[in-house]
Amino acid sequence: MIEYVKGELAELTPAVAVVDCNGVGYAVNISLNTYSAIQGKTSCKLYIYEAIREDAHVLYGFVSKQERELFLLLISVSGIGGNTARTILSALSPAELVNVISTENVTMLKTVKGIGLKTAQRVIVDLKDKIRTGATSVESGMTVPVGNSAVLEEAVAALTMLGFAAAPSQKVVMAILKDDPQAPVESVIKQAFKRL
Repeated sequence: MIEYVKGELAELTPAVAVVDCNGVGYAVNISLNTYSAIQGKTSCKLYIYEAIREDAHVLYGFVSKQERELFLLLISVSGIGGNTARTILSALSPAELVNVISTENVTMLKTVKGIGLKTAQRVIVDLKDKIRTGATSVESGMTVPVGNSAVLEEAVAALTMLGFAAAPSQKVVMAILKDDPQAPVESVIKQAFKRL
């Protein structure tokens, strides 16, 4: 089992990083979150999940243990493989994903390419208890008080209907609600316009 690879960043694309470890180049599948974190660096350390199949040994790499932990939780859900889990982690940051699952925001999860209603519901049903019980050590830092999940969902839904992308909309709305937990939906949407 490979825990991590650390070395010179030989090549980098939004989907794959090639890490040179003492002359051996490891091609590692990465999420967009990891890509953003290591972009522009000459060396990196990626925490690894190794998927061993009959026809291939595939490495998935993550900039943090928390992201890898979420990846492992996602692939434990029936019907979600490594590439789908990576797509989810590319569309949502670990903090956003934890929030989406804990607030049972099916609508937000459905905005991820390739995730339908049934899969989104399955992810939430299978993982909400694991996330809540702290089986994952992800420090979200951006949780929304439970009473505000309705405001969050309504504001994000309104912004996506107005043509804004779902993930950035949720990020902005969560930040607004963190600053002003009592803000009504109209106020949140108006503030979000200025920030998006």
